[in-house]
Amino acid sequence: MKEVAEVRELKENRYIIIDGEPCKIVSITTSKPGKHGEAKARIDAIGVFDGQKRSVVYPVRHKVQIPVIDKRTAQVVAIMGDKVQLMDMETYETFEMEIPEEFKGKMKEGEEIQYIQAMGKRKITRT
Repeated sequence: MKEVAEVRELKENRYIIIDGEPCKIVSITTSKPGKHGEAKARIDAIGVFDGQKRSVVYPVRHKVQIPVIDKRTAQVVAIMGDKVQLMDMETYETFEMEIPEEFKGKMKEGEEIQYIQAMGKRKITRT
C-alpha cells in the first residue's frame, strides 16, 4: 500500500519511496524559488531494508509516494541456524526470516520481537 503527498508536507524521520525502495528521511533542505522557477527540496534518506543512502531533488509541489510502514509484534517459534520462524501476534500467520547480524545469538524461542512490514518486505527491528 502507498499514499501520495506533496514534498512540502514531508518531515524528517518520516518515510518516502525513492527508486521503488521505502526510505526514512534523514534531512530535508529547501531552496528559495528562482526568478522563473519554484522552490526545490533536497531529500536525503536511508533505505529501510537495504541501508543505502539516497538523495533526490524535487520541486516542493511535486507529488511523491509514501510507503505504509506497518509495525508489528511476533513470537519466535523456532531458530534454525541463520533463519528464524516467527508467528505474528495478531494474525497468527507463521513465516521465516533471515536473522539480521545485530540480533544473531540474542533471540530465544518463545520471546516476542518487533518487526516492520512494507511493500511485501519484512525486517526485524527489536528483540
